[in-house]
Amino acid sequence: MITVVVPVLNEEENIAALLEEIACAAQAAPISEIIYVDDGSTDGTYATLQSLKGKYSALRILRHDRRCGQSAALWTGVKAAGNDLVATLDGDGQNDPVDIVRLYDLYERHKNQCSKLMIVGERKKRNDSFSRRLASRFANGLRAALLKDMTKDTGCSLKMFRRKDYADLPYFDHMHRFLPALMIREGVHLVHVDVSHRPRQHGVSKYGNFSRAIVGLTDLLGVRWLQTRPYVFPDITEDFHQG
Repeated sequence: MITVVVPVLNEEENIAALLEEIACAAQAAPISEIIYVDDGSTDGTYATLQSLKGKYSALRILRHDRRCGQSAALWTGVKAAGNDLVATLDGDGQNDPVDIVRLYDLYERHKNQCSKLMIVGERKKRNDSFSRRLASRFANGLRAALLKDMTKDTGCSLKMFRRKDYADLPYFDHMHRFLPALMIREGVHLVHVDVSHRPRQHGVSKYGNFSRAIVGLTDLLGVRWLQTRPYVFPDITEDFHQG
């Protein structure tokens, strides 16, 4: 079964429509749990989620008492997941939940070849401003060249992975931007797939291009440092002696 984790910050106008789409996707993929993590919203996000609990039995709501960032919200949601298989997507409605079905089909197709597996969505056509697309293209090119993570678009939140594999990662702020490289470091195999990307219908983006670039460079160097110090997990056996 699949847990869908959705971090949100001031997205009250996008919640109802996106929840309905996730519920529709659950008719074609085994989604049994939907965890929304409210990252300290100051609008009606939390109240809107509470009002929809009666309509969606799979919905769980977690709330930060202050804004902690997308990585923290994802960490909260994934750690709380009741299923081993997790799908993540943005709460702004730009990711299409029907693509979860595509990710799940690929996961099922490849899981017997590699036990550690992540399906990575990559936006085929981005519906963002020119400046955002340009900044993202530069950042993705620099990251891919330095980290060799074989991923064109780490900014796409649509991903599927095992909860256990995610829990083994080192946590730090902004880690969500480097999940492919961090997963590779843990021996996880990546499968990439094109997914759709829709225009934002309500609200505004919570990130600025310049601020994202500044913190991104620092984090990039930190992840590169981690790659030079991989930890190889040993196989552990235990002897049982009859007394």
